[in-house]
Amino acid sequence: MSEALLMNAVRLNQTGDLVGAERLYGAVLRANPRHAQALYLLGFIHSQRGQFEEAERLIGQSLQLNPQSPDAWYNRGCALQGLQRHGEAVSCFDRAVALKPDYDEAWTNRGVALLALRRHTDAVQSFSKALALKPLDREALSNRGTTALELKRYEEASADYDALFKLAPDFPYAAGNAALARAYCCDWRFLKQDRERLHAGLQAGAAVVSPHASTLIVGDPVDQLRAAQTWVAERCPESATPLWKGERYRHDRIRLAYLSADYHSHATSFLTAGLFEAHDKSRFETVAISFGPDDTSGMRDRLTNAFDRFVDVRHLNDHAAATAIRDMEIDIAVDLKGFTQDARPGILALRPAPLQVNYLGHPGTMGARYIDYLIADRRIVPDGHESYYSEKIVRLPGSYQANDRKRPIAERTPARTEEGLPETGFVFCSFNIGCKITPELFDIWMRLLKTVDGSVLWLLDDNPTAVRNLKREAEARGVSAQRLVFAPRKPVEEHLARHRLADLFLDTLPCNAHTTASDALWAGLPVLTCTGDTFAGRVAASLLFAVGLPDLVTDSLFAYEALAMKLAGDPAALAAVKAKLAANRGSAPLFDTERFTRNLEAAFTAMWAHQQRGLPAAGFVLADAAAS
Repeated sequence: MSEALLMNAVRLNQTGDLVGAERLYGAVLRANPRHAQALYLLGFIHSQRGQFEEAERLIGQSLQLNPQSPDAWYNRGCALQGLQRHGEAVSCFDRAVALKPDYDEAWTNRGVALLALRRHTDAVQSFSKALALKPLDREALSNRGTTALELKRYEEASADYDALFKLAPDFPYAAGNAALARAYCCDWRFLKQDRERLHAGLQAGAAVVSPHASTLIVGDPVDQLRAAQTWVAERCPESATPLWKGERYRHDRIRLAYLSADYHSHATSFLTAGLFEAHDKSRFETVAISFGPDDTSGMRDRLTNAFDRFVDVRHLNDHAAATAIRDMEIDIAVDLKGFTQDARPGILALRPAPLQVNYLGHPGTMGARYIDYLIADRRIVPDGHESYYSEKIVRLPGSYQANDRKRPIAERTPARTEEGLPETGFVFCSFNIGCKITPELFDIWMRLLKTVDGSVLWLLDDNPTAVRNLKREAEARGVSAQRLVFAPRKPVEEHLARHRLADLFLDTLPCNAHTTASDALWAGLPVLTCTGDTFAGRVAASLLFAVGLPDLVTDSLFAYEALAMKLAGDPAALAAVKAKLAANRGSAPLFDTERFTRNLEAAFTAMWAHQQRGLPAAGFVLADAAAS
């Protein structure tokens, strides 16, 4: 009788009738509570519903009765992945492949779990094993490409994404990931095709490029909004059962949570550490929600001490992390990641807080109804650009970007020869990552080198493939590759100090320098920019206005090239710009951490007061706290 019920339950499960299948599995277990197969299959139903705790419990009971089932080990591993218990998941997948060495799905998911644990090399090996068993495995190809991208093995990533796109052109994000990998390699051979393909796909509402990749390689704000909306709808839609039910909290202090994976030696923390320390703790209770690694650095210690509470949710799934935020009765949850590396937008998709804010990490809209506000300024989102954002816009005075006035710069300036630079000659510099360099900008840079005798272009040594391709592109434009100098990565203090050897920083488009631009300005190096149409393409303009150098903001590539040529040929004019930057560095809003913090707090207070009156989110322009 039990076996007949079990067969009927399996049939119902296969046809999608989970309720009917669950009822029959329950009947089997009432007759025989130790029926291993029924326990496993009932657990599998819970896993299909996203009820991972119950799934893991039931499949675990099944394995106690029958530890020789590779499928049960595999599905227990999948449930553990859903619970963010990736280390245990790897152990389960290990058991599955030990029992069934050709279990390609288990090798693929093992790689996914290893990727979550940041064991990237092991993850690549696992995906490669899956592909050896099943060469046309789309998921394994996509995941191996993603892992190679994180390892900065961009040429390998490009090969995998290209293979995936040829195999399945409609595979979600295959086209965008292939384009991004080529951009990191500065391989522009198919750039025109990539741009046309991504634009057409986004217009059609297809999942062709991730929101993060779109900020790097797509220059149209409408396309970026579509990329975000498509991603959210597919990957992290708004919960139908939000955790916050509309209550109005009455706390002595506004409870402010910052969500990030970057509470370690990371660019975001270099910008925000001073902000976190400067918060007025008499008016704000600050909470760090951390889902990134602990690198045991001095920065990690500094950040841990900056908050009233530091909550590590690495090992919690999105629902558990969101529940923790709800239980703390957080008033305002600020997402510092958006869609950047290690982001977890699924936490805020569950609406754990009355107010949810997009700030700093993702330079663009999140395209999500559950994000109420975007922190910007008048340069980042000028009047008339509101339709490109799903959030309501809060415009801060000065710049939207936090900066830490305590950032140290090494006292010693290296000699030019130590950095591979010629002892004399003008040094154009651009320390942006390779994927931000476009052929249109590179054409201008090469014309500058041809015109300015003895000049060199100092770039970041981001990866060997990009270096090789950029040298080839220079030669193709009639410029010796010897005039391109590549700077290896260094500790931050030393990297800032070597900026003193450069004469002018040349910005990129459609994605500007962000932290890289504020690094240059903090180190005393003028930045020349061209304003784009998107948030990501307007950041340097925001920084330059806030540091008192608006004359370095141009509105066309023609004007950008002309101004670069003028400054390179007029030492007195360039010296005056550098002197103005040096004078403004200590007083301009850009690097005034206390002033910025008071302005941001005023914005949070206005949001909170608006919500307390029962009103929906509404954008506003904030007056400068220093002027009141």
